[in-house]
Amino acid sequence: MSAVAGPLRVERHRRPVAGRLLGSGTVMVTVIYLLLLLVYALCQKNALSMTQFSDQLSNGLPLALAAAGGTLVVLMRGFDLSVAGVIALADVLTATHAADGQMGALLCLLMVVGVGLLVGAVNGFLVAYAGLQSIACTLATMIICSGAALLVLDAPGGSVPEFISDNLTGTLLAVPVPLIIALVVLFGWAVLRRTNWGVGLYALGADETAARLAGIPVRRVKFLAFCAAGALYGVAGMMLAAATSNGDPGAGTSYLLLVFAAIAIGGTTFTGGRGGLLGSMIGAATLLLLQKVLFSLGVSSFYTGIGQGLIMIAAVLIAAFSARLARRMPR
Repeated sequence: MSAVAGPLRVERHRRPVAGRLLGSGTVMVTVIYLLLLLVYALCQKNALSMTQFSDQLSNGLPLALAAAGGTLVVLMRGFDLSVAGVIALADVLTATHAADGQMGALLCLLMVVGVGLLVGAVNGFLVAYAGLQSIACTLATMIICSGAALLVLDAPGGSVPEFISDNLTGTLLAVPVPLIIALVVLFGWAVLRRTNWGVGLYALGADETAARLAGIPVRRVKFLAFCAAGALYGVAGMMLAAATSNGDPGAGTSYLLLVFAAIAIGGTTFTGGRGGLLGSMIGAATLLLLQKVLFSLGVSSFYTGIGQGLIMIAAVLIAAFSARLARRMPR
């Protein structure tokens, strides 16, 4: 493992700071987010208030968690379409089977994480051990989960217990709970990416054959990546239910394209081996902030998709140009 991780670390230290910043998709998407936030602040008086900040976090965290899970799979050059089905299933289960109180919230969390882990394990087994294509397998599990969501709740409805909706969208010691959850996920990723499994994710995305020859347990890395992604999808569904206070079996449909848009905007390449969860989560926040900016400017909601697509293209072009410029800089 050190034979793979060592050269990567040496290369990183040799590159100048300016080159690393230019080649970082996270930096690029952060700049885009700040520019949109500036426009939003000029158009909306209370844009920078704590209330607005908390609302953005509550509404944006489900997409950010889903994008984080999808990034784990994309990093190793895979695709996970089951995100839409798992979110929908976790959403309706929270709205129909969650009990009130602390124990009810804990059991609900275990339930949605368990569902996500189960779906992720199925995906991981089919891809890693059965050798099937990730798109085909995850499309099948997405359809299965979407059908299961309809069996649980055939129309939007249900009711999320107040303890879950109030606490997951509220504050803890004056800090928004969604922000705490996001920081916990990012801290966990900061630790895991330095483990053998984290290095293996990037190695698989860069060159799977070379990773296998270097002794990386390719199958186990793939399997665990799908499991971790499924767990994050489950939590995303629970957070969505908490934010809306009800369940919707079709809630995951809109997330399918937005997840991959957030991943692309965040600088994670679909060819694998480059990117990270932080960029994808900021990319998700950027997409949702764009909706608010367009609304505050009086632009019809019909143009939201066009704006998101343009932002995505601009982010990808800027990231590609910056990476090329960074490679040309002297070491």
